[in-house]
Amino acid sequence: MRKNIVAGNWKMNKNLQEGLALATELNEVLAGAELKCDVVIGTPFIHLASVAAAIDTTKIGVAAQNCANHESGAYTGEISASMVKSTGANYVILGHSERRAYYGETAELLKTKTELALANGLTPIFCIGEVLEERESGVFFDIVKGQIVDSLFELSVEDFGKIVLAYEPVWAIGTGKTASAAQAQEIHAFIRATVAAKYGEAVAQNTSILYGGSCNAGNAKELFANPDVDGGLIGGAALKVADFKAIIDAF
Repeated sequence: MRKNIVAGNWKMNKNLQEGLALATELNEVLAGAELKCDVVIGTPFIHLASVAAAIDTTKIGVAAQNCANHESGAYTGEISASMVKSTGANYVILGHSERRAYYGETAELLKTKTELALANGLTPIFCIGEVLEERESGVFFDIVKGQIVDSLFELSVEDFGKIVLAYEPVWAIGTGKTASAAQAQEIHAFIRATVAAKYGEAVAQNTSILYGGSCNAGNAKELFANPDVDGGLIGGAALKVADFKAIIDAF
């Protein structure tokens, strides 16, 4: 069976000391808890090694928020997948809408990043989703399908089976707007059907698909109750332990 996952994306927040304090507090809160989902925290690059060393990584997974599209070389300022792996992190968030919008990341670039992440033993949390104009014009199914097909559908069955997908309605990120539970279920079911058409029903049923658009303690339970919503990629609410724990408890 596929995993339920609650993953926090800290984005560009918390300096090293603040981030380490946040991770340590979360570790303490979850230490005695019986979890019904996997928990992941996506920290800035500079936090990865310190956080991984300070927490129980059998209880909390650690994710980078990006990695380079090269294995190594003269790419000043870039962080390779192998570097991420060496910190103790085991996940990497790829294709986030902010990376696509602000840094021009293309389907081909993300294809390369995904392949490098997999080759280095990282689990990609691969983000897909439409902007408001695409939602309102009714082309969002085509947009989401294209993002999956163009970056992921050359992977082998075995490698695709290692991918976690995260659907993020871009129009709902940080805006306070949230897709309704019915809207979330509709697009998640479509994503699963898209995967099934390429890789078969068994692979599709084992693929975790997270929802990432202003998910919070107030709406998580309703969202997670959908049969095709397997958890959340959490932004702002991941920056406070009490808020993040409430979302984890929605399972």
